Amino acid sequence: MSVGVLLAGVDDITREAARRAAQQELRKPAYQDAQPPLLQRLADRGIRAFLGLLDRAAGSVPGGRLGLLLFVLLLALVAGVVLVKLGPVGRRTAAPALFGAGGTLTAEEHRRRAEHAASAGAWADAVRERLRAVVRELEARGVLDPRPGRTAGEVAEEGGLAVPAIAGPLRRGATVFDEIWYGGRTADASSYAVLVDVDRAVTAAPLVLA
Repeated sequence: MSVGVLLAGVDDITREAARRAAQQELRKPAYQDAQPPLLQRLADRGIRAFLGLLDRAAGSVPGGRLGLLLFVLLLALVAGVVLVKLGPVGRRTAAPALFGAGGTLTAEEHRRRAEHAASAGAWADAVRERLRAVVRELEARGVLDPRPGRTAGEVAEEGGLAVPAIAGPLRRGATVFDEIWYGGRTADASSYAVLVDVDRAVTAAPLVLA
C-alpha cells in the first residue's frame, strides 16, 4: 500500500473524528446558550430569504436590485396614496341630512331666512336655506313625503323620479349644495342664484307625478 493511500485514510479518519468532536462540543450548554434567540434566528432567515428573492427577481428588472427596490418603493407610495384617498383617513362619509333637529318651518319661512342670509353675505347659509325651501315646497305639494334625514342627493333623486320635469334643476341644486357644504367650495352670489332658479322652477312647474 502506498504512502499516499495511507495518508488519505488517516486524513479521512481525522476529518470524521474532528466532525464528531465538533458536534459534541457544540452540544454543550455554553454554546447552546450563546445562540441567538429563536425569533432572531427566524428573522435572519426571513431577511436572507427576502434578499435571495430580490436577487432572483432583480435579473428581470432594469437596474438590478436597486431598480427593483425603487420599483417596490414606488408601489408602496402609490398604495399609500390610495389608502389615504379611499381608506379610513380619506374615506368619504355619508352626507349629513339637509335638515337638523328642531321645529319644522314652511317653504316661505326658509325663503325669508335665505334672503336674510344673502343680504348679509352669508352665501353658504343662503344656499342651504333656499334648498330647504325647495324641499318644503315639494313636501307641501305632495311630491315628497315629509321624512327627516334626507340628503340633498336623495331630494334630487326622489323628486326627479316623481316629477321628471324638475329632475335637472334639482340635480344642479343638490350639486351646488354638496360642493359648498361638504366639498369645500366657497359660496358666492352666483351659487345662491342657482338655488333661487331651482326654487322658482319647482314653484312654477306643474307638478304632475310620474
